[in-house]
Amino acid sequence: MALIVHKYGGTSMGSTDRIKNVARRVAKWHDAGHQIVVVPSAMSGETNRLIAMAKEIQNPPDPRELDMIASTGEQVSVGLLSMALQAIGKDAVSYAGWQVAIKTDSAFTKARIQSIDDVRVRKDLDGGKIVIITGFQGVDDNDNIATLGRGGSDTSAVAIAAALKAAECLIYTDVDGVYTTDPRVVSEARRLKAITFEEMLELASLGSKVLQTRSVEFAGNYRVPTRVLSSLTDPLMDLETEANSGTLISFEEDTNMEQAVISGIAFNRDEAKITVLGVPDRPGVAYHILGPVADANIEVDMIIQNQSVDGKTDFTFTVSRGEYQKAIDVLEGQKAEIGYSTLVGDAKVSKISVVGVGMRSHVGVASQMFRTLSEENINIMMISTSEIKISVLIDEKYMELAVRALHKAFELEKE
Repeated sequence: MALIVHKYGGTSMGSTDRIKNVARRVAKWHDAGHQIVVVPSAMSGETNRLIAMAKEIQNPPDPRELDMIASTGEQVSVGLLSMALQAIGKDAVSYAGWQVAIKTDSAFTKARIQSIDDVRVRKDLDGGKIVIITGFQGVDDNDNIATLGRGGSDTSAVAIAAALKAAECLIYTDVDGVYTTDPRVVSEARRLKAITFEEMLELASLGSKVLQTRSVEFAGNYRVPTRVLSSLTDPLMDLETEANSGTLISFEEDTNMEQAVISGIAFNRDEAKITVLGVPDRPGVAYHILGPVADANIEVDMIIQNQSVDGKTDFTFTVSRGEYQKAIDVLEGQKAEIGYSTLVGDAKVSKISVVGVGMRSHVGVASQMFRTLSEENINIMMISTSEIKISVLIDEKYMELAVRALHKAFELEKE
């Protein structure tokens, strides 16, 4: 008998019929002898509806009150799922995050989990109950409800699995696993049976939308085996088949298979490039450019500083497209302080990244990537690397062509 955590997204909880299907699936796992904790999201669209109402009253809404409102979506989900399980003869109990208690800091709308008390949950599990806990939320030291931000239910589920030392955390979504790239861009994209936490973290942070970055980080830090699988299958399908479906995210040493050189290709359309030309090349120049940008709460991604010529240098960096104009305005306001000559930008660029732990033991990945893009006449504007990833910035109009060409060049469609 194993302790398993199930997490269901908003689509899976989107109607009473779908909630009944979730109940049937959960009951099947419980009937097989497993202890089950379920962390459901709010019903699809519900959190957006609640936030929209709040903004009609007060815009921008008070963060504490917004969390009080937004947290109710998950409370509805856990109550309905508990009732659905009881209706088919299962002993189930639902809890809000504060009842467990899941303790967070006080950063309303983007709180971080600090601790989870497992006593109450373990007592229920030992008594044969199925425990259903709200995702996305906890309570701070002053007993204020605090939510974890978008995708927070994934993080809640993994954190609860870590606290309970669960055998596995199953993340049920509307896709059947993690693919080599987005199947909507490359029809030959292949579902991965397994991937390492490092690779998944890179893919999530570089644009893959399957899992929220913080949940992968949490799972990796606390060594929680995590599986991404589909909630759209028959809820009564064979349990062993289901238990081995989807994509398992674990550690390199946990897998006996030879690691592929490249596991996947991520891409992000939401990029903009800014170049500060003719900057005096002196100590602290990077700080004088990026300091005001950081103070404006703008996150910077790729950075390049060119070789100095006649005491002047050029400095290029990327930001998200939504913050492009804000960053330009900040730098224009700092022109006298920085001493640059010209400011230029491009809001129509995309980032493409190849990711794989196999890069550690294989050479030539960068050259193959660059050769492939060259053969397609795609110009590379910027390059960024880490031990297991290479990212390039290119013109947005070539993004899908580049992803398809790289997917073929690295033979990712093959097992």
